[in-house]
This record gives sequence, C-alpha cells and structure tokens, in this order.
Amino acid sequence: MKKEEAEKYILAGQITKTVVSKAKKDIKAGQKLLEIALTIEKNIEGAGEGKAKHAFPVNLSINENAAHFTPGTDCELVLKESDVLKVDIGCHIDGFICDTAFTLNFDNSHAKMIEATELALEEGLKIAADKAELGKIGTVIEKTIKEKGFNPIQNLSGHGLGQFEAHASPSIPNIASGNTKQLEEGNAYAFEPFATDGEGYVREGIQSEIFALEKPVLVRNIHARKMLEVIAEEYQTLPFALRWIEKKLKMPEFQRKVAIRELLRARAIRSFPVLHEQPGKIVTQAEKSFILFDGKATVLC
Repeated sequence: MKKEEAEKYILAGQITKTVVSKAKKDIKAGQKLLEIALTIEKNIEGAGEGKAKHAFPVNLSINENAAHFTPGTDCELVLKESDVLKVDIGCHIDGFICDTAFTLNFDNSHAKMIEATELALEEGLKIAADKAELGKIGTVIEKTIKEKGFNPIQNLSGHGLGQFEAHASPSIPNIASGNTKQLEEGNAYAFEPFATDGEGYVREGIQSEIFALEKPVLVRNIHARKMLEVIAEEYQTLPFALRWIEKKLKMPEFQRKVAIRELLRARAIRSFPVLHEQPGKIVTQAEKSFILFDGKATVLC
C-alpha cells in the first residue's frame, strides 16, 4: 500500500465516522426506513470536498434480517422502538473503502446482544496489529459472543477491502477455524461479527434491492443496454441500489423490470438477497475497517 492510498482510506474513514455519529443522533423510532437511508446517503455524497462516494447502499436490516436490506422507493416500513436495526455504511475515496456498521435498539430489550458484538469486535481489533492468523481472530470473536450467551453467525464473516472491491479476499471468520493465513502489512480489512439468539446461520430471502456489476456483456434489450452503461460508469464493480438506478434513468417501471431481468439472466449483474436468521430471532452486528500500514493497525472509523 502506497502512502497516498493509505491517506485515501483514512479520509474515507474520517467521513464515515462523521456520518455514523450524525446517524446515531438522528435516527429515531417512528421514521420510515427510506427516510433514514436517504438522509445517510445524502450525508456521504459530496463530503470530503466532493471526493466521497458510496461504497454500497446503506443497509438497514431489522430483527431477524442480518444484512443486505435497503429500502426501495415504495418501502413504507417504519422503525419501531422494539426493533433491532443494523446500520451498515460504506464510503470510498477513489475506490478506497471504509466499511462500518452498528446496531440500534431503542427500548434496550436486546442491549446485551449488541454489547456482545461490540465487545467481540473490540477483542478482534486488539490482535489485528499482531498480524493474527484468521483462525485465531475467529476464535476470539466466537469465544466473546458465546461467553455473553449468544451464537456467532457462522456463515457471515469479515473481509478484506480492495480498490472498488467492498468484499475482497480473505474471508475473516467469526468462528474458530484452523485457518493459519495471517493478516498482511499493506492491506485493508473489515472485522464484522454478528451475534444471534438463533441457530447462528443465515439464509437468502426472496427480496433483492441491491445489485452489482458482474461482467459487461452484450444484451439485446435496448433498455438493458442503457442500464448496463449507467451501472458500469457510475458504480463500476461496487454494489448499487435499484432506487439509485430508478432515479438516474427515470425509466418506466415495466421497462426497468424487464431490463433488470435481462441483465440477471445474462449474468451481467448479480443480486444480493436479504439474509435472514430464523423468524422471530434477533441478529446484531458491529463492524470497523482498518489498514495495516507503517507497522501498525489504523482503525478507520
């Protein structure tokens, strides 16, 4: 990692930290999820003297939903006092990404589970600078969450961060494993523990509002071609929200749905279905990004 790249990661982190601080103060029960998402995304756009851009749509996953929920333009969901809301935010500067997440629960009915993920994240970060083995990181995270009486979600993980790549290699486990691969100097990473009172395994739902470019291909439908051009130009390989495309193209709904289906069928784009635990169970999340640079771990946000 060059010094200029490290500086871009750090700037992305500073912007994200400000956005997170504001979000924690501004989000209230009774708000529509769409309003929350639009406000957070507006606070990212143009920050850092116009350099900041979205690394992915704001994820606002509630209760048993663990990840990948972002509200569509017709979403009427309203945040309740008892809801457990995961807020996952990403910002990039020239493709260098800061990825972070926190959990809110206004009636504090699941405060202990939130504490478990936050503590697991802290314990993981303590050994980051030592270029810890991935298996050891997973061991620390799992042990911390289980000691608090909850289960880590075994098929969700932390990850590397690459330029224009929000989920880069390696996958960083949230459970103990024999993986002896170590964190490496000059790379960026995100630790991302999830805790649950469920079985500790998430499944894909039906709903998808988040997509990403897979590969540029030739498609016959004129609207699909136009959509693909916008995706490649605006987002490159980073995830985008369907509502962003709606806003940019102002395409009639029928044409837009046909175009999306065509691009999915051609594998030009891929979807990110909502990931959920068992119905009635709760999931909490905590995440921070850091870089291993100049002999130390610098937490970005």
